[in-house]
Amino acid sequence: MATYDFLFDSLGLRGWCGDDQGGLSSMADLLGETSGQDADISAWDTPFPSLDALHDACSAIPQSRALTLGLERGFLDIKDSLKVVVDPLTQPLSWALNDALWVMQAVPWWIMIPVLMLIAWVVGRSIKLVGLVAAVFCLLAFVDYYDYTMQTLAIIFVCAFICVLFGVPIGIAMSRSDRVQRTMIPILDMLQTLPPFVYLIPLIFLFSVTEPKLYGIAIILYAIVPVVRLTDLGIRLVDKDVIEAADAYGMTKRQKLFGVQIPLALPNIMAGVNQTIMMSLAMVVIASLVSAPGLGVLVLRGIRNLELGVGLLSGLGIVLLAVILDRVTKAALERINSQQPG
Repeated sequence: MATYDFLFDSLGLRGWCGDDQGGLSSMADLLGETSGQDADISAWDTPFPSLDALHDACSAIPQSRALTLGLERGFLDIKDSLKVVVDPLTQPLSWALNDALWVMQAVPWWIMIPVLMLIAWVVGRSIKLVGLVAAVFCLLAFVDYYDYTMQTLAIIFVCAFICVLFGVPIGIAMSRSDRVQRTMIPILDMLQTLPPFVYLIPLIFLFSVTEPKLYGIAIILYAIVPVVRLTDLGIRLVDKDVIEAADAYGMTKRQKLFGVQIPLALPNIMAGVNQTIMMSLAMVVIASLVSAPGLGVLVLRGIRNLELGVGLLSGLGIVLLAVILDRVTKAALERINSQQPG
């Protein structure tokens, strides 16, 4: 007998189950019958009343596999309709990624590296930071990883820019409305706690692996959370006395937002940008599983082919890239903090 036969027998549901005689529903029951041994399970070993355990006692109860198949078929049924809506909206992302990848690889190294050094100088005004940027990119170029590094950098630039472009307005909307904040927090919690690989599963069914938006959307969804949260937090932490002073001067909501709240919240917003860039870099490596170019491809190659040297060297390149991105954004944050009053 199955473990939970008694439940359906006592409730008089055996007829609904379509098994008036109880039947043998598991291999353990069959072996117990043929060997003459009692197949009863002790209380210690009683399984949880899951779908599969209940199905053993009543065939009318679906198995857990039926539930997962139902979800899969439901998604496949709406896939075409969903793609008709999502595909045109996300096509600009593919164009932006393709263009950024072309530019970063088409520009010669003797132009691109000085440009990156100039950006580091404009942001941080630090000779040490500029020297670090030059050393990292020259080192990666020296070991023939320059093209892979530029590909990774192009994807990060595009995805981080889009995260900021959409994340900051969402954070502002959350800070101005408690209802919007209550609506967005569960969504942000879900995006922040989902394993990175889970982002790729539905996207693989929606888009071809040759389309850059496949990995672009996954990176954006994974990395947008910090800039949204810290924008909301930064604006909400603006001193109430400052807001009251702005009201006393007769400033409109728009004037208070752009003239008072955003400037004072800028350190928190920049901290969110820093975290978004770091998370974009982390997801770029995982997205190499779905044809994302860059250093992640070398990491994946090292794992698949057991090439220890390739894996370690490409991993070191990712670490160095993360260090310079972190230092540059933190240098920008320090400059902003130094310009804040008080």
